[in-house]
Amino acid sequence: MIEVYKKIAVLLASYNGVKYIKEQIDSILNQKEVDVTIFISDDLSTDKTIEYLQDIYKDFKNIVYLPSGSKFGGAGKNFFRLIRDVDFSSFDFISFVDQDDIWYEDKLIRAIKTIEDKQLDAYSSNVLAFWEDGKEMIINKSSLQARYDYLFEAAGPGCTYVLKKDLAISLQKFICENWEDVNKVELHDWFIYAFARENNYKWHIDEKPSMRYRQHTSNQVGANDGLKAKLKRLKKVFSSWYREEIIKIIKVLRLENKYKFSKYILNKSYINNLLLLKYSFEFRRNKKEKLFLSLLILLGVF
Repeated sequence: MIEVYKKIAVLLASYNGVKYIKEQIDSILNQKEVDVTIFISDDLSTDKTIEYLQDIYKDFKNIVYLPSGSKFGGAGKNFFRLIRDVDFSSFDFISFVDQDDIWYEDKLIRAIKTIEDKQLDAYSSNVLAFWEDGKEMIINKSSLQARYDYLFEAAGPGCTYVLKKDLAISLQKFICENWEDVNKVELHDWFIYAFARENNYKWHIDEKPSMRYRQHTSNQVGANDGLKAKLKRLKKVFSSWYREEIIKIIKVLRLENKYKFSKYILNKSYINNLLLLKYSFEFRRNKKEKLFLSLLILLGVF
């Protein structure tokens, strides 16, 4: 009897990825007990990423290259394009991948079994960050979900996300219908998590790492480890980037009048910040981050 594996669409956004992308793709092709098809959207790379891949994987029918067009200028917009343009109808699950990480061989099957066993709609996990100097560190995103955490943070790196087809198709429909507003959101993984949770899809964050998460100078987000990385994050908070991204998500999901705290975020003032404190422990998962965000709100920095 021939075993029929679940079909997974793996969405890969590439840009100047020649240095690491083969190691990443090989780790996807080596996934156990699943049938993968990789869809690649390239952001007009200058290092001939696509030509490099087409030469190496010229006989692989399960690697599909989307047509290159205009410049996206960021991973988020490239992933939104992948969600919009890939036909999910023949797949059981949809996942996302960066171009420079290394997946454990059971990454996808563990996600699928967790989704099926727990009757979930989506899965993500912790990751093992690693650096070229040999340093390694678990990035823990699996703290207990808070009531409104999805409006204030992602469920971890998007490269750990696995979605059931029904959720993926619903997400795709929403993105197509709200294309301009969705593309104002910088981080696709944050938006995907927000859309899913706000629409009552069940999401699990696994404490077991599913992959090796490469850290280098060109990471768009990264592990937030070290003084330089933490200062970079703080700069985004002080520049209002963080609050503005939350506002974009609130607006695109049309939540301006659904939650009382929305108006406090949309209309920044000292009084509104004080009123916002009432909800602040429901905005993040990690206890230290709850406290830190509360402090930023109290000081008027948020």
